[in-house]
Amino acid sequence: LKMSWFWFYLPLRLLMAACLCHSIKDPTTSSQQSFKTDLFNFYHSLILADGKETTVHLLKDIPRRYYFVLEEGRALAPFTITVTPCDVPIEWSILVHKASTSFLGKAARGDHDTQEVSKSQKASSMVSTIFNYKGNSVETYMGMSSHSALYMLEFLSTERDTHITVYLTTDTTSGHLYPELPMDPRIDVIGIGHTTVTLTWKHSPSVLQHRENIQYCLLVNEKHNYKSLCAAETAIRSSGMKLPPTLALSLSPYLLEPQQVMILSNSELSIINRVSSGEVRQICMGTKNTYTVPSLSPSTQYYFDVFVVNLLTNASAAYTGTFARTLEEPEPKVTELKDGKVIQVVLDGKKQKFHSLQYQARHKKIQFTFQLCRGQVRVHITKNGKTVASENISGLRYFSLKGKLLDTYLVQLRSTEANSSVKVQVSPHFHKPLFPLLPESLKIKSFSKLRTCNSVTIAWLGTQEESKYCVYKKKIEEDQVWMELRSADRCSGPESRHKSEKVLCKYFYDINPQRAVTTETIKGLDAGTLYLFDVYLFGPSGIPVRYHSKVVKTRKRC
Repeated sequence: LKMSWFWFYLPLRLLMAACLCHSIKDPTTSSQQSFKTDLFNFYHSLILADGKETTVHLLKDIPRRYYFVLEEGRALAPFTITVTPCDVPIEWSILVHKASTSFLGKAARGDHDTQEVSKSQKASSMVSTIFNYKGNSVETYMGMSSHSALYMLEFLSTERDTHITVYLTTDTTSGHLYPELPMDPRIDVIGIGHTTVTLTWKHSPSVLQHRENIQYCLLVNEKHNYKSLCAAETAIRSSGMKLPPTLALSLSPYLLEPQQVMILSNSELSIINRVSSGEVRQICMGTKNTYTVPSLSPSTQYYFDVFVVNLLTNASAAYTGTFARTLEEPEPKVTELKDGKVIQVVLDGKKQKFHSLQYQARHKKIQFTFQLCRGQVRVHITKNGKTVASENISGLRYFSLKGKLLDTYLVQLRSTEANSSVKVQVSPHFHKPLFPLLPESLKIKSFSKLRTCNSVTIAWLGTQEESKYCVYKKKIEEDQVWMELRSADRCSGPESRHKSEKVLCKYFYDINPQRAVTTETIKGLDAGTLYLFDVYLFGPSGIPVRYHSKVVKTRKRC
């Protein structure tokens, strides 16, 4: 019989045979009794597909059974079964039921008598367990099958509901669903830095044979190693977020969740999943077998897993995971602060992420002033080793602190974004302020209804202190807006601007802060054009503060 016909008739044959077996009172072992019950309830079970990966969902403490029989006409047939747990350890076993094919055929046709069935049952029916395993590793069983044997796979999870994948194949000539691992599947750590770890591993034979359909994917996390790709995906999902269907096929931004960031550069795909236990980073790097993992945290232990993935079947095989601890961050250089002196600190976010400033108080009341020039910076201030202030700064920020003479203050600056910079000043509380008095908001407002083809009207807040305000304009293109706003140095003054960009300078103030508002109409503009407007505020010391830039487009038609 061909396999397709056998699958069609097998349930009917087994049901009838089970009914006959059930009516016979022969003494049998408990395993034989259990197996007959399984046959009787065959319609509750499933035939395991040959040559296809099957996902099996397991409920806690409820066994799940699958059956398979190889096609007739072959005395011995090789087969392999691969089971991949995707979460907790499971128990699974293979049982074989050796029964005469002619007996099953007669039972299905009904040409038998009770005595014949009894003899046949005694002589030709036997149940035995040929393999069992308990754990969460990927396990493969390889065996030879007789055409007269019925196989049952039983799966059980005793910890919680879970799922697994099962792959049965009898075709040993047309290649493998799963990519092959090398003889030595270990991952070697060949370099460790403060924020990087360099890994290498031996090539999979599948990469050498089918380079265009195979790629390596790396998983980085701070928790533990994973023995399979589906185990890693399950762990990420259980942290309260959805994951793209697989690591290898997550190439489209629309598959990502808000907790995920995708980075594609130099033919490498990185997906960062922000979960409760930290970041889980996934990198697919094609067929390169050496990789330097960037942007790690200093003095942190990371776990690394490499998977070789078949892009056609989406099946994967796991190398033996490894771990490494990044080096401790070197002590940052400490700069002494002097009363009234302004210093500018540049943090590139790579080599220079931290900077420390030290100040020994010569007065009981002091004031720290921070002006964020670019990027994002976090300030942490300690007094004699105890934290007195810690926050991300924005714009201009003052910290007024009280203490004793000769108290030691340590200011730690940390960049949370590449290419950040900040100006810092410390002074006695009574010292003449270096920066001007600031309004409640540094935003520039534009009036849409007052826009024309050659003019726009803007407004900004002033203060109770008479100050000088200078307005500058710059013509920009649509695709320059984001970069202009992103890269603007808020500490730079008008001296960095071209003379042709200057519009006007004016003085004003109002004792009532509610009325300290001024407007200005800028004329002589081009129709349908984008302009970037900046306002600079100058205080008594002459140091400017730049308002937030405003982009306005003139009307195209009037």
